[in-house]
Amino acid sequence: MDRYHRDHASILQQIDTLRSLSRAGIDANAEHISQAIVETASLIKFHLAAEDQVLYPRLATSAMPEVAAISARYQSEMQGLSQAFGRFVERWRVPARLQEDPEGFRRDANTVLRALFERLCREDRELYPAAAGL
Repeated sequence: MDRYHRDHASILQQIDTLRSLSRAGIDANAEHISQAIVETASLIKFHLAAEDQVLYPRLATSAMPEVAAISARYQSEMQGLSQAFGRFVERWRVPARLQEDPEGFRRDANTVLRALFERLCREDRELYPAAAGL
């Protein structure tokens, strides 16, 4: 479980970095924002792979039906968020696009990064304690 918590801390730090760079000016920081988006995507990709390959299968076979149900719900919910984040990365990883539409980026970032932040908080509050209890 320590690895998942470290991953969350790293992802949350990346979200904070993206917020700080955006507040300092999207146009002026387009290169750095682009780089932070790619780094965040990489962290999330490896984190999701670990959850999909290790955590969710372990929880799905739990003798406690409520833990298996939580796991199934979280895994299912993540598909939509993962797809939304993938579209966000695809659209905004190019510095020129950030510079062309800073307000569009700001809107998308507020939506997608907020959903990601909320998801990580819910996992820390509900999913991971359930997993740690096994």
